[in-house]
Amino acid sequence: MQITFQTKDESNTRQLEDFLKLSKSERIYSFIRLSESISKFPVKNKVDKNKDNFIIYIKPKL
Repeated sequence: MQITFQTKDESNTRQLEDFLKLSKSERIYSFIRLSESISKFPVKNKVDKNKDNFIIYIKPKL
């Protein structure tokens, strides 16, 4: 593992260059892997605002 010290702009530029070096299909697979890994991040449970409420649905007359 290598540690490098760089600014945020330098890091972003390097990431962009590395991404653009990939072929089109590799870019798509990279995006899909990234999306999949993001979906595994822990998140806070969302509070359902309608949990204690009831909803009345009125069917329209035809």
